Amino acid sequence: MASTPSEEAAQHLQEAVEIMARLRGPDGCPWDREQTFDSIKRHTLEETYEVFDAIERRAWPDLKDELGDLLLQVLFYAQMASEADYFTLQDVASNLNAKLIRRHPHIFGDVVASNSADVLRNWEQIKRSEKKASTTPQSSSSQSSMLDDIPRTMPAVLEASKLGSRAAKVGFDWPNADGLFDKLQEEIGELKAELTPSSEGQSKTAIEAEFGDLLFTAVNLARHLKVDPESALRTANAKFRRRFAAMESAAGGKDALAASTPAELDNLWNQAKNAVSEPPRA
Repeated sequence: MASTPSEEAAQHLQEAVEIMARLRGPDGCPWDREQTFDSIKRHTLEETYEVFDAIERRAWPDLKDELGDLLLQVLFYAQMASEADYFTLQDVASNLNAKLIRRHPHIFGDVVASNSADVLRNWEQIKRSEKKASTTPQSSSSQSSMLDDIPRTMPAVLEASKLGSRAAKVGFDWPNADGLFDKLQEEIGELKAELTPSSEGQSKTAIEAEFGDLLFTAVNLARHLKVDPESALRTANAKFRRRFAAMESAAGGKDALAASTPAELDNLWNQAKNAVSEPPRA
């Protein structure tokens, strides 16, 4: 009897789980074995954006590959969690199945939902009930923060902007952008201090913390200047792409650019800045 699509999918998924376990095993890949939950986070975010990009380009073969890469992240986390006795991939799937059934009572229960609006309303109500049920007595009795309803799941730049805006509602803010320029210089100084060879207890954690403070200040400066930091950075990224492409062209190709000296690269960059016009402003 031929296998059903579900059986084939389960077979391939099981093979992927076994491959992941081998990569993390005693005789596995050194790089895979070195990874931690924290080191993989960045790759997960990158893969998520690559999925978005493939969808926006309607590049379905690319989407197939990107979804595989995103699935790899799930397998990676589940394997590491299993090694630490936190949970297994089976637990993840079981929780998901129970959630899907619980949140679709119009399919698996006797609730009536005649349209999408009804479905979404029921979904949100069930989510609230789940959150209330999972709240511990200690957390429910403690005083809540006015920042609690700002999701930690949103992109960090957007979260930083919303945190600053919310704190400003009670007057915890810089009166104007001038103070933020000063704060920016202060944060740069603190970051440099962590980078000096003579600094005591220099660590990657401390450097990351100071760099985070610098970014947080920059985002709040954007808020005071009424600039969308995400849009500003995407514009800067696009500008860099255009100028770098102009450098490659002027140098005679990628190989020639790679063979250029630092002084030649600086000269090519300055030429690109002058040659590549900025897009018209709205």
